[in-house]
Amino acid sequence: MAGTTATTPMDIDAAAPPPPLEASAKGKAPISAYPGGRAAPWVEKYRPQCLADVAAHRDIVDTIDKLTNENRLPHLLLYGPPGTGKTSTILAVARKLYGSQYGNMILELNASDERGIDVVRQQIQDFASARSLSFGARPSVKMVLLDEADAMTKDAQFALRRVIEKHTRSTRFALICNHVNKIIPALQSRCTRFRFAPLDGTHVRERLQHIIKSEGLDVNDGGLTALVRLSNGDMRKALNILQSTHMASKQITEEAVYLCTGNPMPKDIEQIAFWLLNEPFSTSFKYISDMKMRKGLALVDIIREVTMFVFKIQMPSDVSAKLCLQ
Repeated sequence: MAGTTATTPMDIDAAAPPPPLEASAKGKAPISAYPGGRAAPWVEKYRPQCLADVAAHRDIVDTIDKLTNENRLPHLLLYGPPGTGKTSTILAVARKLYGSQYGNMILELNASDERGIDVVRQQIQDFASARSLSFGARPSVKMVLLDEADAMTKDAQFALRRVIEKHTRSTRFALICNHVNKIIPALQSRCTRFRFAPLDGTHVRERLQHIIKSEGLDVNDGGLTALVRLSNGDMRKALNILQSTHMASKQITEEAVYLCTGNPMPKDIEQIAFWLLNEPFSTSFKYISDMKMRKGLALVDIIREVTMFVFKIQMPSDVSAKLCLQ
């Protein structure tokens, strides 16, 4: 984690109770954008509204919360795989800071859509230079949220560096990306960096159990385990699979989850691995081809799952080394 750059204290008015989630011109759509609460995608319906609701990364969340409480929030660079809580965390910070003024004090842009230098020179520059719409005794510090900042062009990033330098006293910048190596060093050095690692299976399971209870779903232990396994630490993916399976089947079981996603069943992978390790090549090829055609499996999924399964088998180290070389 990079050191925090020197920043001036933030002048934040006393926050009113957080308002309902509002929409900015770009970025992830709020719940209100979807007609009817039941029709809303669960990734938005159950998006954390405050820092206490964020499922994991308590060390990072507590650090940002402390900086917020002390009115010394620096520029932020949040990076890591998708679905790990980066956007939810910074939106929760914004709601805590601005309360009822949330819609006026934050500019949310998706840099993958608006990634050129003109956006930096016009929208961001205009917002950062505008006077804060604060009704307190002193003006509040505004916030610019750039989601998927790694999609910005290099010219746009260099222009953004200058804007950050010029408007540090009145604006805080929060950059969110998946690949930090695509952010120029000049921007990285001006931000405090936090890495959001893939969520632990325990945190994914706890959050899924909360949503299952809230929605009144019929999910058995096998189905829940399959959801956690297929999510690979991506909460957004886990919720999408859960909602899709619920729409396709009244009871969410392990088989229903795998059928909905098209992934090979664990018992099928175990059978394929047995054929590969014990049968002649021609026989194994015939059996696997038949299963692939009969169940509509993708070859890339079979290879990926078999590779993961084989490495979990207890075997002599020389045998494992030989398998890796094949």
